[in-house]
Amino acid sequence: MSTPPTTWLLRGAALFDGVDGSRRTGQSILIADGSIAWAGPDAQAPYAPCTIDAAGRTVMPGLINGHVHLANDAPADLAAQVRDDSTATAAFRAAANALITLAAGITTVKDCGAADNVVIDLSRAVEAGILPGPRIVAAGRVITMTGGHGHFMGVEADGVDAVRTAVRGELKKGAGFIKAMATGGVLTSGVRPTQTAFRQDELSAIVEEAHHAGRRVSTHAIGREGIENAILAGVDTIEHGFHLDAELFALAIERGTYLVPTLSAVSCIVAHGEAGGIPSWIVDKAHSEADRSRAMLRAAVDAGMNIAAGTDAGTPLNPHDGLVEELVEMVAIGLTPEQTLLSATREGAYNAGLSDITGTLETGKAGDLIVVDGDPLQDIAALRRIVLVAKDGSIHRSSLEMSRDLSTHRTEVSR
Repeated sequence: MSTPPTTWLLRGAALFDGVDGSRRTGQSILIADGSIAWAGPDAQAPYAPCTIDAAGRTVMPGLINGHVHLANDAPADLAAQVRDDSTATAAFRAAANALITLAAGITTVKDCGAADNVVIDLSRAVEAGILPGPRIVAAGRVITMTGGHGHFMGVEADGVDAVRTAVRGELKKGAGFIKAMATGGVLTSGVRPTQTAFRQDELSAIVEEAHHAGRRVSTHAIGREGIENAILAGVDTIEHGFHLDAELFALAIERGTYLVPTLSAVSCIVAHGEAGGIPSWIVDKAHSEADRSRAMLRAAVDAGMNIAAGTDAGTPLNPHDGLVEELVEMVAIGLTPEQTLLSATREGAYNAGLSDITGTLETGKAGDLIVVDGDPLQDIAALRRIVLVAKDGSIHRSSLEMSRDLSTHRTEVSR
């Protein structure tokens, strides 16, 4: 097996750098020691000992999935899998799903909840180079009320003092952000998706504690009252948000709140139904929210709300390599390809708190990129043809040829 190059040049590509949504042809990008060292026209490209010809293709930032559950592999009943898995088994699933995720061109994820904090440990293992995988920002266990949505993978707390303690506990264990449950959900038995969970004062305490520690807060919120409580409490992200309306759009825009719409969370359940082994009570709740989720997203985009793409991967029949299908669906609903690509790159990085590291192809940022056979700005489905995946400058998958200069030239990088 040949040694992976630490310095390499991608030539002849069209560049979508994620900075402003434009696409420029005849571009090269130099990767050195894990970072982007230079980008510009082919004619000005510096020497590199390894060169990849990407003519006719598009290079763009690695994709970002803003809502996943790596410890689950899309079982028909997620709660049952969480209950039955040992900590070790959940960790093995998470590591396997991390490989699937990276191979699909997803170089960064926000993991929105796992039992026993196994994904926090996985994020450390990936960062240390022990295991391959995407860059992982992990919430650890979700914070939920007693008996609330996701209690089987969370820490239950009631009242302002108790939720403060719960948040501090997850931060102590290394949570990269905090995930709180503002409403009920689809996958918890006996809980309605739209019912209100935490009060506004409880959510405010959660936000205060997380922000004191420099961590963002994502909130599972489906019903209108719970969404409003979350926005007023100062959360950074609304996950799902199916019952957002014009008044709440305005409030969210005023406060800079992000929306991660997770269309796949309900569409995969509806598509497979009971024939796919999904319990009827889950299918019924998904049907009740499916149409609303699509109409809400179109309205949110028209209103100008901040959107970051995410799928809720790991939930019933919702695979970890499915982000591209979510993006295709977003365009079908009415988003432009540019809006959609930015939601899965630049905006995804901001929402993950990583905009200084990834999300755009700029000098000094991590070498997280994909090469697409075609132009996704013209046809979003071109993302189904990813021919190269690199994360931190290391090529994890490629069907493109690399030429190597075996002489002893010194690499020169234009500064």
